[in-house]
Amino acid sequence: MKDFNFYSPTQVVFGRQSEEQVASLVKKHGGTKVLVHYGGGSARRSGLLDKMFRLLSEGGIPFVELGGVVPNPLLSKVKEGIELCRKEGVDFILAVGGGSVIDSAKAIAYGLCYDGDVWDFWAGKAKPQASVPIGCVLTIPAAGSEMSDSCVITRDEDKNKRGINSDLCRCRFAIMNPERTFTLPEYQTAAGATDIMMHTMERYFTSEQDMTLTDSMAEALMRTVKDSVFEVLRNPEDYRHRAQIMWAGSLSHNNLMECGLGKDFATHRLEHELSAVYGVTHGAGLAAIWPSWARFVMPRHLSRFVQFAVNVMGIPNDFTDPEATAERGVQAMERFYRAIGMPTCISELLGRTISEEEIDVLVEKCSRGRTITVGTLDVLGPEQMAEVYRMANR
Repeated sequence: MKDFNFYSPTQVVFGRQSEEQVASLVKKHGGTKVLVHYGGGSARRSGLLDKMFRLLSEGGIPFVELGGVVPNPLLSKVKEGIELCRKEGVDFILAVGGGSVIDSAKAIAYGLCYDGDVWDFWAGKAKPQASVPIGCVLTIPAAGSEMSDSCVITRDEDKNKRGINSDLCRCRFAIMNPERTFTLPEYQTAAGATDIMMHTMERYFTSEQDMTLTDSMAEALMRTVKDSVFEVLRNPEDYRHRAQIMWAGSLSHNNLMECGLGKDFATHRLEHELSAVYGVTHGAGLAAIWPSWARFVMPRHLSRFVQFAVNVMGIPNDFTDPEATAERGVQAMERFYRAIGMPTCISELLGRTISEEEIDVLVEKCSRGRTITVGTLDVLGPEQMAEVYRMANR
């Protein structure tokens, strides 16, 4: 078992009408002028954005707004936000949306406390030393950014998608009302559930395998999301199961599921290049990569995949043939992905296979010019990255 330091300071306000508390929460955490940051038109069409404006106004909190955040949030929008906040004297950022909006807000918060190019943090030229405080009103359970220390941004001109981690950017509060997820499209719901499960799987599949309590929590979380996603696809206004998914999204990525275990995140790193280059939905890209990554590493970590097959996917354990049990677990995961409308390979994701030259580009980006590796269960260098991409390219 690994030693660990668990820190999760975000105040979670969960339940019906929880957004009514937004003004008091902003004041509690020192906000006197707020940037309301959001994505496309759904927050406005749903009435949530107008409600946030009204509640802040009634609370005597001045604000400015900046919308237009896209999936795989862009550096250009971050820089626009930094400029606006400096001009308006903003001292608190309120993200209204999902992970992309929250990550964009985190990047703006870093940039407001830095005199250089904010991309320096993602380029490894500097480390954040401070951050403007952030809160969020979550509308899309998926990324877990509402309770995580991570922030992923894409640079527009070269489609470099990179992440950094720092406790400085953790949200001071996260407002979560499952009713705000009732109108999510089926595809977005399924992709979000996939991302939530993958955040846990990236921590579950590690070389440390003797932290039974964390394993049991992780297995329960994955089973719960797997069951609940079918319920909400059948009935989008199923509050109980929407709530299960929303809370699981936060627990999957606030580092609780790595206590004593560590993390791998090779699948995430490989997928980041797919979503950056091809603009695909992150959760769908994860589903397209994971089965091939699993089959690539599985022969060297058989017991872990058998445990996953039995305890998460419900596969009977054939004690005479652990390889077959492990493979049936991966096959069961593929059936789950297809059942909720997710792809299991690159051709299902993009509608075509990719060329060897395209694989080279993905590897070059993922390995940062062949200078780094990814993963911890198996450490993947450029050659191994290319092989996983090739296995998924079917």
